[in-house]
Amino acid sequence: MLPALAPLLPGGGVRRGEVVSVDGDTGLLIALAAGAVGVDGQWSAAVGLPDLGLAAAAGYGFDLRRLLLVDDPGQHWPEVVSALAGAVGVILLRPDGPVPPQLAARLTAVLRRGGAALLVAGPWPGAALRLRVSSAHWFGLGAGHGQLLGRQVEVTAEGRGAGARARTAKLWLPDERGAARAVEAAEAVVAEPAGVRPVAVLGGPMAV
Repeated sequence: MLPALAPLLPGGGVRRGEVVSVDGDTGLLIALAAGAVGVDGQWSAAVGLPDLGLAAAAGYGFDLRRLLLVDDPGQHWPEVVSALAGAVGVILLRPDGPVPPQLAARLTAVLRRGGAALLVAGPWPGAALRLRVSSAHWFGLGAGHGQLLGRQVEVTAEGRGAGARARTAKLWLPDERGAARAVEAAEAVVAEPAGVRPVAVLGGPMAV
């Protein structure tokens, strides 16, 4: 797992056959998947995520040469996940609607047999762990000029079993180099370069 995200996860990583739910933040989903894939050459797949930011994924360490894309599976996403469960190590998924508990339980069993971890954009009944961004702030734009330098977020993780105790972490997601890293103590006050101030992002949870 990426060092910045490891403190949020029981055992410091995502287990094979485990389902993790990520609420409302694609950047967090991508960073989590990049760490879960690691550097051992395993394949991953993104299902139902046509707007996946490949440049951002590369910045977090994804090997795009080993990423399968199934942009629009529609209502057939359960069959696609089942087929991929034994072929790749990590699956990123955005279902096309609410997931019935019986379907979630059946697919979780398939994932355990296949040894793939499933990272879901949105809720998943019975997920082992749930992550959400509770606050987020972009930095870099001044009064109508400049460029985005990075985003500070606070992430909360909670779940079942070893993950029952809630964990929180403050991260750069991404930092000025496009990577994920922990916010240092000196940065916790959100120190900024001279002449730079936060920018509110309209239409989402990133607004200041």
